[in-house]
Amino acid sequence: MLPGRLKVSRLLPTVSAPLLLCASALALLSAPQLQGSQSTARAADQPASPQRPYAITPARRALLNTIRYAEGTWKQGSREGYHTLYGGGHFTSLARHPEIVVHKRYTSAAAGAYQFLPGTWREASRRLQLESFDPASQDQAALYLIDRRGVLATIDRAGLTSEAMAVLAREWASFPTLEGMSAYGQPVKRAEELVRFYRNSLESSTNQA
Repeated sequence: MLPGRLKVSRLLPTVSAPLLLCASALALLSAPQLQGSQSTARAADQPASPQRPYAITPARRALLNTIRYAEGTWKQGSREGYHTLYGGGHFTSLARHPEIVVHKRYTSAAAGAYQFLPGTWREASRRLQLESFDPASQDQAALYLIDRRGVLATIDRAGLTSEAMAVLAREWASFPTLEGMSAYGQPVKRAEELVRFYRNSLESSTNQA
C-alpha cells in the first residue's frame, strides 16, 4: 500500500524510519473466522478451498482490481503488478516477499499488487498458511486484510461504499477517508474515481463469469 500497496501506513517519510510500520501492523485486530464472510459470496470464478479459503467472486475481483488501481499496480490488469515494488521498480521471484527497502520520497519495503509491507505479509501468510508470494496468494492475503477490517461481507452485499472505503483507508493509504483525505497524509484517490473503476470492473468481471 504505498503509492500503490498493502502497507498500512506503508509510506512514511524517510526521516521517520522508525515509524516504518504499516497500518496493519500498528492496529492488528483479532483475526476473523475465515469462513464467516464467505457465506455471502455469489457464484465464484475461483471457489474457496482449504488452500484458498476466500472464494474469488466477480465482486471480490472488482474490489481487488480497485485496490490495485488505487495503489498504482493495476498495470492494465497484467501480472506485472504482482511484481511491483514501492516506487514502481520490479522484482522477479515470487517465491517469497522480496523485502527490498526502497528510498524515494518515503522509505518502504512495500511490494506486490497490494503493496504489502513485510510484517503485514508475514501476518497474513501465517494465518492463511500461504507458501509463496504468487498472484493467487497475494489475492488471498488482500482479502484477509479486508476481512480483518470487518468490511468484506459488507462489500459483498452493498458494493464499494464511501463508508467501506473509509475503513480500507486505514489499510491502504491511497483510499480516502470520509473527508476525502488519506489516513496517513499520503497521495489519495478520489472516492468517485474509485467507485467508477469498481463498477466498471464489476461489470467486466460479471460478463466474464
